[in-house]
Amino acid sequence: MRPNSQSVKHRSPHGSEREFGGTLGATCIPIFLPLTVLYLISVCRSPAASVLQWPPPLPPGGQLWDPLAPVLLLGWITLHVFLYSLPLGRVSEGLVLRDGTRLKYPINGFHSLCISLVLLVLLLWLGAPLGHLFELLLPLAVCAIGVSFLLSFYLYIRSFWAPHHALALGGNTGNPLYDFFMGRELNPRIGNFDLKYFCELRPGLIGWVVVNLGMMMKEVELRDSPSLAMILVNSFQLLYVADALWNEEAVLTTMDIVHDGFGFMLVFGDLAWVPFTYSLQAAFLVVHPQELSTLTASAIVALNGIGYYIFRKSNSQKNQFRRDPTHPSVSKLETIATATGKRLLVSGWWGLVRHPNYLGDLLMALAWSLPCGFSHLLPYFYVVYFTILLIHREARDERQCRSKYGLAWDTYCRRVPYRIFPYIY
Repeated sequence: MRPNSQSVKHRSPHGSEREFGGTLGATCIPIFLPLTVLYLISVCRSPAASVLQWPPPLPPGGQLWDPLAPVLLLGWITLHVFLYSLPLGRVSEGLVLRDGTRLKYPINGFHSLCISLVLLVLLLWLGAPLGHLFELLLPLAVCAIGVSFLLSFYLYIRSFWAPHHALALGGNTGNPLYDFFMGRELNPRIGNFDLKYFCELRPGLIGWVVVNLGMMMKEVELRDSPSLAMILVNSFQLLYVADALWNEEAVLTTMDIVHDGFGFMLVFGDLAWVPFTYSLQAAFLVVHPQELSTLTASAIVALNGIGYYIFRKSNSQKNQFRRDPTHPSVSKLETIATATGKRLLVSGWWGLVRHPNYLGDLLMALAWSLPCGFSHLLPYFYVVYFTILLIHREARDERQCRSKYGLAWDTYCRRVPYRIFPYIY
């Protein structure tokens, strides 16, 4: 049900419509999002942890830099370049490109996660002060932002040597600011090393787990043992990352890989936004510990379990239907034929709402924030942001699917009127 890039009229090089606010958005977002990351970390570490505090708790300039930070960050990226290149797991093919070819991708992200966790356990056993990551959060974020800009400039410049069929339809408008932001080249590679695919699921996503673990070890330093709230946050988010990497092949059909160019939007999101804003709950708990009753913790675990069940089952059903619509688990599902030859699911999970996986995602996001209590808004930033993100992404899906499937999509929308929340939206 995810459209491919060949059919998106509103994102064509000659189209008048542009996403994310067009040139204005492409100019402002690369300025304000990095500042937002630094602001959120600063607020999270402050005693008040108030997003409404004015003036905001800006850190001294000396706290923004530590010579250890670039060493750790570049070492971490280098480690995952090495793990990506290892002959582990299997090799899978992506979707057919405009020139009729299909790229090959190593499916070994889960191996990288496991090796990373083993190395972290070994470092802890050797006495490495992993809790020091709490003090290094701002310098590490500054370095990640710097690497994001440098990589984005490199990607923009090298795209002018890429063949025309290798360019993304939405990032090849001729406007330098917009194209830098959206990304001109669809699948930039150095040899067989796919830069976009590597960044999508490797250093930033697994780095999120490492930051969380560092926050837990800082809590152990301060209070001798991790709190139940911290354990829940670490466990929930580790499950989410492990699931993404266990089902790594599914990312090959997502909008990020199939449709969007690799520019600042994805680079910054992968390398800076994910590890340093998705870990806010763990960082918050270091300074603002919370006590959870067994009953409250059980309810939160149940909510996360329900969200994960919906998320995983709906995604698995969709992916199985794409791979083999004759499989017994999906062969009896009702579908609608389209002019492209593909069929749209209108029963099962995808007959409940148009994006049941988004519904599961949002339930899990809420479960990640609830261990932080209700005294502060900051831990719920992720829920608010993610809701806005998924509603925006759903709107992008809607436009693209209507462009691709036409009347069949209108029929599907009548059959499945709710987008994410049953009977609400």
